[in-house]
Amino acid sequence: QVQLVESGGGLVQSGGSLRLSCAASGRAYAMGWFRQAPGKEREFVAAIRWRAVRTYYADSVKGRFTISRDDAKNTVSLQMNSLKPEDTAVYYCARKSGTNYYSSQDYDYWGQGTKVTVSE
Repeated sequence: QVQLVESGGGLVQSGGSLRLSCAASGRAYAMGWFRQAPGKEREFVAAIRWRAVRTYYADSVKGRFTISRDDAKNTVSLQMNSLKPEDTAVYYCARKSGTNYYSSQDYDYWGQGTKVTVSE
């Protein structure tokens, strides 16, 4: 059983930055961040392999967001810079269990989510 707890969400102005963190209670291998805006489906944001040997990003966040991990502390972080109003969503971290880094169906454990609101 793996428990994931996100933190770091909040309200920020357009162009600002936030750093999200996800603490895992159990062993976690590849991890990902997803987000869900009101009225929209959950979408992939970023993922990172164990030992950070490779990272993956959605085109919409590439160059603005950076995913990282600290395996000694069992944490995964998402540094979000140059935030835009369209980044407003609830952000979830998840543990990857399948083969597709970009599909939410290939993740088995999820956190409760942390809300990010970007104002104009």
